[in-house]
Amino acid sequence: MKKLAATALSLSLLAFETQAQEPQMLTVTPNGSQPSVKGSADYFIGTVRVDAPFKGTEPAKVGGATVTFEPGARTAWHTHPLGQTLIVTAGSGWVQEWEQPVRSIKPGDTVWIPPNVKHWHGATATTGMSHIAIAEMQDGKAVDWMEQVSEQVYTSAR
Repeated sequence: MKKLAATALSLSLLAFETQAQEPQMLTVTPNGSQPSVKGSADYFIGTVRVDAPFKGTEPAKVGGATVTFEPGARTAWHTHPLGQTLIVTAGSGWVQEWEQPVRSIKPGDTVWIPPNVKHWHGATATTGMSHIAIAEMQDGKAVDWMEQVSEQVYTSAR
C-alpha cells in the first residue's frame, strides 16, 4: 500500500510539473513583418541596414540579424563574450582581427570570431556586402562595442 501511495504521489507531481510548464511552440516571423533599422552611428561608419533581428526565447541565448553594408561601411571595433558567426550572403567585404591582416569575405563564406577577439567587419570600399550575424548572450550581453575603425586602418585594407 505504501508503494502504491508513493507511485500515485510521483505521478501526480509529474502531472503538476507538466501542467506548470508553458508549452513552447514553433514561431514563424513573416518576411517583411519587421521594419529595417538604420545602423547606429555609435557602432557603424557609413550606411548600414539591419533587417529581421531575431532572438531565441529562454533558455536559448542566441540572437542575430541580417546586416547590409553599403560600400565603405563597417562596424566599429568590438568583441563578443561567446563569439560570433558571420555568414556572408551577398557582395564583397572585409573582416579584421586586432593587429592581424585584413581578410576578404565573399558570399558563401562563414566566419567564426572566437570569444573576446577584438575585430571589425564591413563592405569593401567599392562593393556593398550583406551577412547574417549570429551571437550568443552572456549575462544579457552579446557584444561589447569599442572605438570606431579609423580611415587609416580601413584604407590600409585595400
